Amino acid sequence: METPRLKVLLSAYACEPARGSEPGVGWNLAVHLARHHDVWVLTRTANREVIEAERARLGLSGLHVVYHDLPRWARFWKRGMRGIRLYYYLWQLTAIPLLRCLHRQVRFDVVQHVTFVKYWAPCALAFLKGVPLIWGPIGGGESAPRSFWGTLGVRGLLYEAVREGLRTLSEWDPLVRLTARRARVALAVTSETAQRIRRLGVRSVQLWSQVGLSMDEVQHLAPVPGRSARPLRFLSIGNLLALKGFHLGLQAFAASGVSAEYWIIGEGPERRRLEALARKLGVAERVRLPGALPRAEVFRLLRTENAVLVHPGLHDSGGWVCLEAMAAGCPVICLDLGGPAHLVPPSAGFRVSARDPRQAVDEMAIAMRQLAEDPETRMHMGEIARQHVLQHYVWEQRAAELSTWLTEWSAKSCPVNVAPEYA
Repeated sequence: METPRLKVLLSAYACEPARGSEPGVGWNLAVHLARHHDVWVLTRTANREVIEAERARLGLSGLHVVYHDLPRWARFWKRGMRGIRLYYYLWQLTAIPLLRCLHRQVRFDVVQHVTFVKYWAPCALAFLKGVPLIWGPIGGGESAPRSFWGTLGVRGLLYEAVREGLRTLSEWDPLVRLTARRARVALAVTSETAQRIRRLGVRSVQLWSQVGLSMDEVQHLAPVPGRSARPLRFLSIGNLLALKGFHLGLQAFAASGVSAEYWIIGEGPERRRLEALARKLGVAERVRLPGALPRAEVFRLLRTENAVLVHPGLHDSGGWVCLEAMAAGCPVICLDLGGPAHLVPPSAGFRVSARDPRQAVDEMAIAMRQLAEDPETRMHMGEIARQHVLQHYVWEQRAAELSTWLTEWSAKSCPVNVAPEYA
């Protein structure tokens, strides 16, 4: 029997075509769900031009975009990421009248919060009556292990302390608790987030990662023939922040003694600290920090270089770069924390436990040495990694799965299928 087309409303503050990370989550879920249902997506006015151009190119009649921003006089203080948390909070609250009006016109069957992927802020959709709310995918419950705090430097340590404080305070926000109580089900991206949101009063929780790639992206990341003959390079990719753990990757690279290069691709406040650490460890001549690169260039490196991804993130709810590397047939070395712990199977790389910094560095160094000395294992892991992405993390498949769930959850008399460990 053909699945009925529902009227679905998505809240996707971050939503932009041809992007990874959260903008990619918002856009891809909206586009691919619109192949199964009639989808309205609430997002920011700032992305209107690129969204409308791509929507026209795709010709999706089932996708409708509603734009909302604070008035110019109320957002003069926001510059880039400065003030983003407060702005996002206000964006959600000021969207309530708009959404209520839209709901009266359309009468949605189900509504879903998609981005930001963080649980410690209220959701405007919780204020719509008579319609099931799906809260998520949401994350943010992940924390850097306390034993690693001493490795973060002053800036990183201050960031972690402030984040912990803000998150704890936010859990007592009555609007956050209202969102949790009104959610029919929450899609937690990690087990750490699942544990925290259960305490907020969510009725049901399922684990569901927010990461994915379109089939076009997976095909574009197909490894080029013969790349295994190229010199080995270890790659780390992301904003240069202490929480990314690149300082641990550098220490492991130095301890491994392998004859290879280590590239750390990205920009951020940790750059000077990483450069100084490379000099101190005596590996500066084999370490490159080329700065931030366009996503297309990162894809080119992943598919053409004989590469291993090193991703020692201390609290990463997603791990898109792990997925992109795996799609390119690159093994991954990551810490057994957060999103990457769920994303990377043991047969596609090394998930290193994070008991303490010294142990983690030693085990990452052993993994680097093993992959450098055993090209057959490296190639085998890469092949498994790519197949894992094709089987589990292609947006077309993930949206079809979510579409089925939405149909179930929209029926009030239908029991929610909850993962047993969180029922």
